[in-house]
Formats: sequence, C-alpha cells, structure tokens
Amino acid sequence: MSQGGFLMGLFDRRTARVLFTILLFAAVLAFIYAASRILLLFLLAILFAYILEPLVSRFQAWNRVSRGSRGLAIVEVYLIMCAAVAVAATLAGPRVVDEGRKLAGALPQMLENLTSGQIALQIGARRGWSFHTQIWLQQYIAQHGGAILSWMNSMEVRLASAARDTVWLVLVPILAIFFLKDGRRFAEAILGMVVLREQKGFLTGITGDLNEMLAHYIRSQIILALLSAAFYMAMLSVMRLPYALAVGSVAGVIEFIPMVGPLVGFILIFGVAFLTNYHHILIVAILWGIWRMVQDYLTGPRIMGNRLKLHPLAVIFAVLVGGEIAGVIGIYLSIPIAAALRIVWKRWIRMFVGRHSNIRVA
Repeated sequence: MSQGGFLMGLFDRRTARVLFTILLFAAVLAFIYAASRILLLFLLAILFAYILEPLVSRFQAWNRVSRGSRGLAIVEVYLIMCAAVAVAATLAGPRVVDEGRKLAGALPQMLENLTSGQIALQIGARRGWSFHTQIWLQQYIAQHGGAILSWMNSMEVRLASAARDTVWLVLVPILAIFFLKDGRRFAEAILGMVVLREQKGFLTGITGDLNEMLAHYIRSQIILALLSAAFYMAMLSVMRLPYALAVGSVAGVIEFIPMVGPLVGFILIFGVAFLTNYHHILIVAILWGIWRMVQDYLTGPRIMGNRLKLHPLAVIFAVLVGGEIAGVIGIYLSIPIAAALRIVWKRWIRMFVGRHSNIRVA
C-alpha cells in the first residue's frame, strides 16, 4: 500500500469528524477561558433580568399605560426600582453609611489590639478573668499575630479586586434591559437553528425547565437575604451591638451567596462583637443560632421549595468547585449550574435513552 493510501485509510471521514469535534470543543473552551470576565458580566445581566421579568410581564399585561408595550413596561419597572432604592437610601442609608464610616475608622486600632494581644487584657479585665489567664491569652494571640495579619491582607486584596468591578453595578442593569426586551427572540432564534423536530423539542423542554428553575432560585435567594438583613439589623440594634446597622445589613445581604454567605455573616457579626469587647456576645450567638434554624428549616424550605432537587452532598461539591474556579461569583453560580446540569441530564435520559429501555427518570 502506498504512503498516500495509508494516510487516506488512517484519516477517513469518521476520524476527521471526530478530530474536528475535539478541536472545536477545545476552541470553545479556550474562548470561554479567555473571555470569562465578559461572559460572566452577561451572565449576571441575564440573572438580573430573571429578577425583573415577572414585574415587567405583569406591567405589560395589566398596566393601562404600558399595556402591550414591553419597552414601556421595562421603563416603568426601572423607574419604580430606582424610586425604591432612593427611598431606602434616604430612610436607612445615612445611618448605615455613618456607622460603616465609623467602623472603618476604628478598624485599624481594633486590629492593632488584636495582633498585639492587648484585646485579651481588655476582655479579661471586663469579664473578671485571672491575671494569669489574661497574660497567657495575650501571649498566644501575639504569637499568631502574623497569621492574622496575613489573612487580613488577603481579604483586603480580595475586597480591592471586588471594588474594581463596581462598574458592573451600572453595566449589569443596562445589559439586562436588552435581555428583558428581546430575550424571547434570542431563545426563538436559537431554537430556529435546529432543524430536527426531535432535537427542537429536547431544547425547548430544557429551556422551559431552566427558565423556571433560575427564576425561582434567584427570587428565593433575594427574599431570604432580605429577611436575614431585616432580622440582623433589628436584633443587633435591640442588643445595642456597636455598628449594628452596618454590620447587620452586610451580614444579611451577603447571605445571598449560598452556604458561604451565612458563614461570612457569622464571622462578621462575632468578629465585630469580639473586637469591640461586646458584653452580651453569648446572647447574640444564641439568637443567631435560632435564626439560622428558622431560615434553614422553616422559611428556607417554604420559599425555596424542592425545585432544585439536589442532594446536599452535590450542593457542597458544587460550591467548593465553584469557589475554586471563580471565587465568590463561582460559589453563587455553582448551585444553579449544578441544577441546570441535572435538568439537561434528566431530559437527555428521558428523550434519547429512556424510550429505548426500561429506565425511569424521576
């Protein structure tokens, strides 16, 4: 056999298609990696559009001014949203900002007391600890001051990196307008590219399931975070914790991030209580624990329901992987992405496998 014939036999059409598919898949992955920040921006805009979609649809259907006009409905929803933010900023904003400014100003001295171990003497003197216990704790904290400073510096770097992305607070709502106005057309255009009826039905089913899941998940997380923020601000204010409104609002809003948010809120509340030598820290701990039980076993299941249908172990795995890949944003997106993969897999089994076997999909 000649060399040309050997090569033609080696690289037949089937082999060429496989190689082309592999190269195309690698090119898509390379593109996603290179444009990850831009793609993430558009993904956040899509999620923001999911939040406003019910209001826009309702205004479009029932409001006399915008009835039949989706553009006018979007304008009305944005105006109401801006008015609500302005009212909230007027009522609670000045106090929260003032407490946040005071906390930022006092934080360097608090950290100095912590890393030097001086805080051990302050807490011990207020709670009646023995002098020997105070000295031992002071020396122990001082020995680990370098590790504490290293951790604080890493947190500062992450916060600075997040601060550089504040421009996204403007870009995300702007991009969301396009998805609110033409999102359905985008989906129909993508589905229109599919020729086979079977594949079109498969993609239509996935799209419907994903829309329902994402919309429910995002709205549920917002409601739960707002409930936590209201509770923390009220509870810490009644308990007269220093900087209660600033700490409570941040600890509550950050619970928008699943699993990790409550832990960070816990660290924030008790970190401030410890650094300010707050006297009733045990009572705050008990109230925080009661609220977490209410959220995890009462309000959370009622609001979130069982739409995601993910095993707790799968949730933990998804959160860890998401955090490793994309940080805080990855943690938040990990659960809906895992739920989306489950939806795709379930639809695939039901359509292409289940009908040719006795497999039943729950």
